Amino acid sequence: MKNESDKAAWRETHYQLADTNGKLIINLRDIGHMMRGLYEGRGSQQRVLIVLSEMGGAVTQRMLTERLQIQSGSASEVIGKLESAGYIDRTVSEADRRNVEVTLTEKGREAAEEAKRQRALRHEEMFLCLTKTEKEELLVLLEKLSSDWKSRFPSPDSHFEHKHHGRNGHHEPHKHGGHWRKTE
Repeated sequence: MKNESDKAAWRETHYQLADTNGKLIINLRDIGHMMRGLYEGRGSQQRVLIVLSEMGGAVTQRMLTERLQIQSGSASEVIGKLESAGYIDRTVSEADRRNVEVTLTEKGREAAEEAKRQRALRHEEMFLCLTKTEKEELLVLLEKLSSDWKSRFPSPDSHFEHKHHGRNGHHEPHKHGGHWRKTE
């Protein structure tokens, strides 16, 4: 597509021609993409600070990496940046010298609290157009859909944890029931 107006026109035509299920999928996909833009990513500095704050105390870099569900190289990079900025300290574990423990500094604790505050404001803002009742109804429907999909479309590689993103956030094929299926 040549420009944004061409993309918008194509999307609108595609949307108008879709049946109800197609429109649901388009909307869910669009919302997912918007949420990734509005929400800190798995390995963002803000998310790392929040997770460290939630985990409390010293945690091994490996535990942190597993909790964030990111590759160890990505974790090392973001942890290095946070350490350079004075938000965290890394020390060799007393219990096991092969492990590195990560702890928040006072500056890091303050930054984590601010990140949590900003996240809460962002969450509130994301649903401003809905009444309390509408939010509750939407939640019930999304929980029903999520539960059904998890039981009917199991995936050995935890598809619902969204691990299919490759480098630069581009989609890689989804694996369903042993068969690869290209995503939209």
